[in-house]
Amino acid sequence: LSYEERTKINFDHPKAIDFDLLVDHLKKLKNGEIIKQPVYSFVTHNRTADTLITHPRKVVIVEGILIFNSKELRDLFDIKIFVHADTDERLIRRVKRDIEERGRNITEVLDRYQNTLKPMHQQFIEPTKNYADIIIPNDRYNTVAIDIVRTVISHKL
Repeated sequence: LSYEERTKINFDHPKAIDFDLLVDHLKKLKNGEIIKQPVYSFVTHNRTADTLITHPRKVVIVEGILIFNSKELRDLFDIKIFVHADTDERLIRRVKRDIEERGRNITEVLDRYQNTLKPMHQQFIEPTKNYADIIIPNDRYNTVAIDIVRTVISHKL
């Protein structure tokens, strides 16, 4: 795809995620294999030629706002955690990140938020909370949730 075509891709839609590769990589890590994780550039809207060598570990953390959209991926998780941030917090984070790290301007970020991110969140992210074993509110330090996660990880180690 051309650069212009890539800039129009809705990366807040599950179709933008290579779930097949992610599932394959997680299975390999669980089987003790090393993977070569692709590196994505948000500046060029494309994968780079670089890869990250990732070694298997007793605990692997997979994070992402769309990861619960794949049943096959969900089935590979020992514990599923949904970190809930309120609407204002999500917008503030997006504005800061996209301007500071991705070279976007405020109009572009707000347009994308209103036309893409917000509806995609309502359709594809918020409903997946139902798949979570634990929902952690992101507005305060939640000692109970942290203790549960710590206990689960400790049992893996």
